[in-house]
Amino acid sequence: MKIKWLCTLWGMNQPTLEDNLKTIKYAGFEGVEMIVPDDSAGKDRLGALLYKIGLDLVAQVRAEGVNADAQIESLKKGLGEAVELNPLFVNVHCGRDFWPFRENRRVIAIAQSFSTERGIKVLHETHRGRAAFCTTATMDIFEAEPEIRFTADFSHWCCVHNSLLQDQREAVSRVIERADYIHARVGCATSPQITDPKAPEWKDAVEAHVRWWEEIVKHHKKNHTKFLAICSEFGPPPYMATLPFTGKPVADAWEINCHMKDMLKARLGHLIES
Repeated sequence: MKIKWLCTLWGMNQPTLEDNLKTIKYAGFEGVEMIVPDDSAGKDRLGALLYKIGLDLVAQVRAEGVNADAQIESLKKGLGEAVELNPLFVNVHCGRDFWPFRENRRVIAIAQSFSTERGIKVLHETHRGRAAFCTTATMDIFEAEPEIRFTADFSHWCCVHNSLLQDQREAVSRVIERADYIHARVGCATSPQITDPKAPEWKDAVEAHVRWWEEIVKHHKKNHTKFLAICSEFGPPPYMATLPFTGKPVADAWEINCHMKDMLKARLGHLIES
């Protein structure tokens, strides 16, 4: 099994898209996660750049709308645009945390049907504010959509459940078994993003996340998966804390994303090689 190392485009600040993609490539990443442009010229430009630079794509699709019907239309449009660029898979944000379950299920079902009909993997991110915002809501999704697959971003759950999920092991394990993609961002009980994973005060949070990611790698290796994608996903303000009055970020998200890739290569490499 191979690990593909990706980086988010979120927060990249080079002058052009090409500059950002080249920066990601030259730092040793193999792919990028990003929202696909919604116009033909933008999609063509992105496709050409990915081919020229040599990067894989994970397309992020965010279903927008004040109700399920609106999100369904948004999701259909976004998925249709994303698939044109032949991504590794699509990472979806859909539903809302305050909607009745039946409404979230309607939106999720559209993504599942698209995946089956078009033969492309669609993953649902465990994300605050969305259908899979917490463990209990996600357990209900399992029962309704047993074939569903996930992007594991446990940083959100840490924040929602105000813990490192010590008492949520069953739910975490069930997502680990269904996770085909990892967002390598570290959260804590009070935030979906710690300030700097190298700082000693965050050791417990970092170790908790690494243990979950190790289990995902082991699960895929056991099942002879061709590849597992891991995306460094520390983000800019407001995810990144800032100093009062100045708004200056307390750390460099790009430098941290590179660190996460290198740290996880060292921490997870033996699982692939053994």
